[in-house]
Amino acid sequence: MSWDITGMGALACVGGTPAGIFDSLCAGRGGLGPLQVFDHEKYRARQAYEIHDRARPGVDEPGRATRWLLAAIDQALADAGHSEDLAEVPVLVGTTLQEQRSAELWWREGAPLEPDALHFGTALRERYGATRTYTFANACAATLYALAMGTDLIELGEADTVVVAGTDAIGESAFGTLDRVQNDVPEALRPFDRSHRGMLMGEGAVAVVLTREAAPGRRVHGRLRAVGMNCDAQHSTAPDPEGIARVLRETHRRAEIDPADIDLVLLHGSGTPKNDSTEAAVLSRMFPAPGGPLMTAIKSMTGHTLGGSGLLSLAMGALALQRGQVPPVLGLTDPIEEAAGLRLVREEAATAELGLAQIDAFGFGGINAAAILEAAR
Repeated sequence: MSWDITGMGALACVGGTPAGIFDSLCAGRGGLGPLQVFDHEKYRARQAYEIHDRARPGVDEPGRATRWLLAAIDQALADAGHSEDLAEVPVLVGTTLQEQRSAELWWREGAPLEPDALHFGTALRERYGATRTYTFANACAATLYALAMGTDLIELGEADTVVVAGTDAIGESAFGTLDRVQNDVPEALRPFDRSHRGMLMGEGAVAVVLTREAAPGRRVHGRLRAVGMNCDAQHSTAPDPEGIARVLRETHRRAEIDPADIDLVLLHGSGTPKNDSTEAAVLSRMFPAPGGPLMTAIKSMTGHTLGGSGLLSLAMGALALQRGQVPPVLGLTDPIEEAAGLRLVREEAATAELGLAQIDAFGFGGINAAAILEAAR
């Protein structure tokens, strides 16, 4: 069983299209910069991976997450050759903060805000005539949860095509909370390196058009073999190795593959010491050295794009399979002990013949998800 990805759209701090983002990743260009609109004196961390699209420097704007969501869907629909009429097409959106920043600007600065603008469904209905919209707030695994639900809708005969998307803009309350709870102050997001000190937020949106089977002659970016998900609920913040191992085994079972079949892993790689060590330890047992798949972590250049991060990794995985190219993990010079046996791509992009990719997404509360993507030949 598989589903075809016929269209992709994305924008992040390092590029305004999927290809542009991928080119930046392969070149090792990250989007880290000083906070653009938050008061630096209030926080220990003073950098983030923000999109530079505000009309006036230093002045924030409401509605940015929705704006990016529509831009990513526009790209994906055009890429798929699909009309902008989504009256009969379910749209599933994963997010962590939704339009939290818009509510903050209304509360603190009196920015105009209509309550229905806080729900993505309003903009999706106005722009595309979408009547079946769903929002998933499943932490960092939100878009892979949405992807799984999209495959269910297709398999149940509820739709032949779905649009799955994710979007998040950095909210100051969320940024401030993270700044307070992390033990150390990260200068950059450095997955699996001994210098990692924690997570820094990123911004962006991503969308894919998923269909039961592409029309003859239509380009296919990749074939989704399976999505697995669970919620181990072992701890509010700390990842549980057994919960992660279970979701990966279930995803492999659904895809009817063995770990040895996988050529590439797009790691969750949040840059937090506990998450990195747990993910690396689980994968080291699943892919014992020597050998094993190539691995990368794009958050080292995009920051943690929150609810959309899993689907953004999947889109980058599709391009990696197409091009036979794997971006490096930026800043990885001294891997943590648990990652010593993993084939992490370092320093510069790697080239390889790639057939199957695994995408990891693990969130607070043990909300875990993974996907298997097959190259379209």
